[in-house]
Amino acid sequence: MMPVLPGSPRLRPLSVVLTVSLLSSLSPPCAGKKKLYIGALFPMSGGCTPWTWSTTRTDILPDYELELIHYNSMCDPGEATKLLYDLLYTEPIKIVLMPGCSGVSTIVGEAARMWNLIVLSYGSSSPALSNRQRFPTFFRTHPSATLHNPTRVQLFQKWKWTRIATIQQTTEVFTSTLDDLEQRTKEAGIEISVRQSFLTDPAVAVKNLKRQDARIIVGLFYETEARKVFCEVFKEKLYGKKYVWFLIGWYADNWFKIHDPAINCTVENMTEAVEGHVTTEIVMLNPETIKGVSNLTSQEFLEELMSRLGGKNPEETGGFQEAPLAFDAVWAMALALNKTSERLKAKGRRLEDFNYNNHDITAEIYRALNTSSFEGVSGQVVFDAQGSRMAMTLIEQLQGGTYKKIGYYDSSQKNLSWFGNDIWIGAGPPADRTVVREEYRYLSQKLFAAVSVFAGLGILLGIVCLTFNIYNSNVRYIQNSQPYLNNMTAVGCMMALAAVFPLGIDGHHVHRSQFPVVCQFRLWLLGLGFSVAYGSMFTKIWWVHTLFTKKDEKNEKKKPWKLYATAGVLLAVDFLSLMIWQIVDPLHVTIEKFTKEAPKEDLDVLIQPLLEHCSSDKINTWLGVVYGYKGLLLLLGIFLAYETKSVSTEKINDHRAVGMAIYNVAVLCLITAPVTMILSSQQDASFAFAALAVVFSAYITLVVLFVPKVWTLSLDSKHLYFIHSFDLIFQMRRLITRGEWQSEQQDTLKTGSSTNNNDEEKSRQLERENRELQKIIQEVSSPQPLASTKAGSVFDPALHPCSGSEVCGSKSAEGSTHLFRTRGDRSFQAVAPRLWNDLPPSLRLY
Repeated sequence: MMPVLPGSPRLRPLSVVLTVSLLSSLSPPCAGKKKLYIGALFPMSGGCTPWTWSTTRTDILPDYELELIHYNSMCDPGEATKLLYDLLYTEPIKIVLMPGCSGVSTIVGEAARMWNLIVLSYGSSSPALSNRQRFPTFFRTHPSATLHNPTRVQLFQKWKWTRIATIQQTTEVFTSTLDDLEQRTKEAGIEISVRQSFLTDPAVAVKNLKRQDARIIVGLFYETEARKVFCEVFKEKLYGKKYVWFLIGWYADNWFKIHDPAINCTVENMTEAVEGHVTTEIVMLNPETIKGVSNLTSQEFLEELMSRLGGKNPEETGGFQEAPLAFDAVWAMALALNKTSERLKAKGRRLEDFNYNNHDITAEIYRALNTSSFEGVSGQVVFDAQGSRMAMTLIEQLQGGTYKKIGYYDSSQKNLSWFGNDIWIGAGPPADRTVVREEYRYLSQKLFAAVSVFAGLGILLGIVCLTFNIYNSNVRYIQNSQPYLNNMTAVGCMMALAAVFPLGIDGHHVHRSQFPVVCQFRLWLLGLGFSVAYGSMFTKIWWVHTLFTKKDEKNEKKKPWKLYATAGVLLAVDFLSLMIWQIVDPLHVTIEKFTKEAPKEDLDVLIQPLLEHCSSDKINTWLGVVYGYKGLLLLLGIFLAYETKSVSTEKINDHRAVGMAIYNVAVLCLITAPVTMILSSQQDASFAFAALAVVFSAYITLVVLFVPKVWTLSLDSKHLYFIHSFDLIFQMRRLITRGEWQSEQQDTLKTGSSTNNNDEEKSRQLERENRELQKIIQEVSSPQPLASTKAGSVFDPALHPCSGSEVCGSKSAEGSTHLFRTRGDRSFQAVAPRLWNDLPPSLRLY
């Protein structure tokens, strides 16, 4: 780590003075040599002290010696302006200017071109100085601060970070560095998500970093401000295994342990907050043992410099880290002047001919410096097109309170030398942001399995009912229930039950690319299943209501094909609407995002719940049309079922069961449709509500329609006789009542009291009903193999109401139509005693 900031006004570059004195001691000044004067503005104490440079190398400036005239600029641009005026307007003429810190270099560099002077700095790092328009004659052996940025970008890519944050002190040098970093990260596909700055108090900036979830943070500020920043970092807990800080490498090694009255954090607090941070530092001392142009290795240079310090602590000596740069800066100047001298000799000119109006000699010095390349004690000295030093970067990490070297990076060769000894507080490099892990919400498999079992059993029940209905389709009892419509109801129920399976299939079972197919199955199975099942029942109840409301008897002879045509129209309407929907606005998969959730474990992640939905661009419009049409159909079905609850017709003998099924389907559908829309974001509740509504509707419909038929036809002949007797009793009761009314009408006709056509029509109707009753009695009294019973029992053949040759209806002497004057009356008495007691005594026979 560099113990000081180059050119800080609080530091005096004693090491720099000793370095240049070291140069002078390499060889004593030689008499007869011409002097070339160098004007210097260093941040130091003391007055103007001349310094003379020469070397034992006879090939470098053999006829010249360099004399340094330096002043203390205190790193103050205003003071430097005054001193620059003194240097320029005081003899002797200076051939090169050497400022120290960036602020002074800015003033000197802009003014130097007016006097045709070359400027060479050893300690200026401001990126703004890399501007040939403003500073056309400026060079520096201290690399630009932007040289850290390629190293930082390389580390970001190594650790797979694509999102960083920055916090900077508001100064020109750090702003320029950050602008360059932003450009480089953008080219590398890395985002600077947060950019904070402060002037003196970093508290608000650090809080903003915390609030905006900054994880990888680049800090650009001076050492004193660094202590303020990390005191706030400790308070905000913006450190630890979730965070990585990148700092400048030229702070003192113990910068965070230095007592600073400007902060209220202890050394322990600061040590805890800075642990694990990474620094990038320009390599200012050649790590290889190679003798350079000065015939010294880097270690030999340090030993000589330490001897000049007289045992002083290097960390307490200002400018110690920049000493190799100052040493190589003088050598770069000497080599450039030597090359310029040779070129001028070829033209018949000399270096001592330089004056502030001589542009040619300045151009030659510029050309020589621009092409410099030599091995110095700080490493290879090469300048780029902007006059900045190109150098390697040292990467260090604070481990256990001590800085450890973890790698080097050569930006010119784009070569990263990695030691692999980096240590992290967590399991490895932290994530560059709170990791948002997407997790799809899937249907509970236990719920899906349970409902699927019920749906499967319902499909088996539908198959049994359909098979039963087809097998017994020739039985009159089944024929009178319109079996083809019942078959449609069974098929529709099975289709609706089959829709339960795709309703429960999600991304847990199929790939997302196949999910639209599942959506199609859901829509078509459920839509057509409802149309087939409910349409057939609606057709029945509508037909019964038509018969009930029409007084014309001819309507009872309505042809069956009209029933099937009505059901077909309802099915065709649904089919066409679904087809248009899928052609115009097909279903596709949409993903619903929920609020991020923190896991129970201590992980640096957030869970982003996602839920797959079947949807389309105008899903609400289509659902509104479908729900509106089917809702009206359901309400109309309820109305028709209620209106026909007391109607009895032979053509559809199960219409009351159909009405019950319609009530069931309508109520469940009208409740389920809006509830499932409200619960669409809760996959388990939505599926359970919709699937169970389908299952219950189908089960109840199948049971109500088919179980009574199965039970009726499964009885033996003895029970069939019992049921037929009950039916006969009710029919007989109705016809007997009308028969008494007919006897009265006949008496009235004899007296001539009424002869209108309406009475004649009613009389003919009663005669027809009598004939129907005789047919029913003949069916019941036809010879059947009955089970053997005790004589005199209710079902004894001797008590059968009619034998094959008996007439179940006869006329009495009084002219009244007396029915059932047989021994069978006793069986009716036994079967229905209450009805028997209600009969007129004249109709009984004991």
